[in-house]
Amino acid sequence: MEKKTSCGVCFRRCALSEGQTGACGARKNEGGRIIASNYGKLTSLALDPIEKKPLARFYPGSRILSVGSFGCNLQCPFCQNYEISTGRENSSETAGYSPRELCTLALELKSRRNIGIAFTYNEPLIGYEFVRDTARLFHEHGMKTVMVTNGTASREVLEELLPHIDAMNIDLKGFTEEFYRDFVGGDLEMVKDFISGAALECHVELTKLIIPGKNDSEEEMRRMTAWIASLRGGRGRDIPLHVSRYFPRYKWDAPATKVSRVYRLAEIARETLEYVYTGNC
Repeated sequence: MEKKTSCGVCFRRCALSEGQTGACGARKNEGGRIIASNYGKLTSLALDPIEKKPLARFYPGSRILSVGSFGCNLQCPFCQNYEISTGRENSSETAGYSPRELCTLALELKSRRNIGIAFTYNEPLIGYEFVRDTARLFHEHGMKTVMVTNGTASREVLEELLPHIDAMNIDLKGFTEEFYRDFVGGDLEMVKDFISGAALECHVELTKLIIPGKNDSEEEMRRMTAWIASLRGGRGRDIPLHVSRYFPRYKWDAPATKVSRVYRLAEIARETLEYVYTGNC
């Protein structure tokens, strides 16, 4: 019987044969070892305002070199970056960059208010090795590292990254197991555990995209914000939450969320949390 190797990054724990790629499209069995096939392969590179990540309370007014690769370990039908999140090694246009090349570029951009690097656009955790190696080098040069992530990774991956990460924006896409399992192909408990660990060690802001009929109830928002407030041993009220408006995209063509609904849910969140922001309105 052919021996398979299991990937330990997320709840899927894909068992891969030699040469086979996992569900994320970016982790592969090569010689009996799981490697990130998207290591150093970038599909996107831009100097963005930090607020675009979105981060509202981390070096406001600054800019950050934002990079993305390909692949994702969730299957959100409303994905805003589906061209790269569903991309694969042989189907994505990529440019190769080493951690040192990115560090050199970021240093050159300091005159334009660049404070470091943000891993965003696709899911950075599926290529966490490149995040780790790059972030370590950035810290050596006094620059910041940000991750924009769905939080779907094991505690082991989180602990390997945390010494090198300064801030994260983590999607908390919904607050029911059914939403995660049946709608986005994820695991709510893994995301909650990831958020809990990250919030203890670095600056964390959360984002919830409001999708009509799926995660837009007032009761869910109250349960979710109560949980957020319970983080850090009951001191999580100051964790910023971004309540964002959905627009039709990819496979999901339901009408855009009403602005009034986003504002109402933000009002409810403010009953519990100190910093609540609305987006896409």
